[in-house]
Amino acid sequence: MLVKEVVVKNQVGLHARPATFFIQKANEYKSSIWVEKEGRRVNAKSLLGVLSLGIVGDTTIRVLADGADEQLAVEGLVKLVEGGFAE
Repeated sequence: MLVKEVVVKNQVGLHARPATFFIQKANEYKSSIWVEKEGRRVNAKSLLGVLSLGIVGDTTIRVLADGADEQLAVEGLVKLVEGGFAE
């Protein structure tokens, strides 16, 4: 299992549109992927799960992946978050 922390840089956080980008990216990988905020973990491939975390700007989240492409998954998702979801 691979884990990496990242700060959500866009001001509005993971609202519907960036959350959709995040989930689409997560679904590109075969690994099981989770997002964690303040100890609460949800499936990164679930829109409802990601939105339920209420992630706002300047929040630190953890991206976790377990599987054959876990390294690529974590790196790809962290890069997306660090890039502000192209917003």
